[in-house]
Amino acid sequence: MTSPRPSTVGRVFSVVALVEAFTWAGLLVGMFLKYVTETTDQGVWLFGRLHGGVFVLYVVVALVAAVRLRWSWKVAFVALAASVPPLMTLVFEMWARRHHLLAAPQARPARTGAAGRDRDGDSVLA
Repeated sequence: MTSPRPSTVGRVFSVVALVEAFTWAGLLVGMFLKYVTETTDQGVWLFGRLHGGVFVLYVVVALVAAVRLRWSWKVAFVALAASVPPLMTLVFEMWARRHHLLAAPQARPARTGAAGRDRDGDSVLA
């Protein structure tokens, strides 16, 4: 069986998760330049603003995805918590993609076995 394609909301979530991680990385580089090498604060100035805006966008998109894609409250909580540590939105996005949580609910493979497990026996935090 082939993997279901991500829905439109799932694709938007993936893009925003990637951009959020990119701005986090830019902010980290900017902080290194400002506080370690003490050469410039332009990276913090630019990526601080970009990251702040994309962070808010990620939270909104994660909440929309949680409702539209019918994520459990645990999955929604993990998606939101992933926005805090650097680059964890990418880790969550890869996990959600692997567990078909970015596809429309009706397009997902049926879960079998123990509660909260997919066909491979992996937990999906249901």
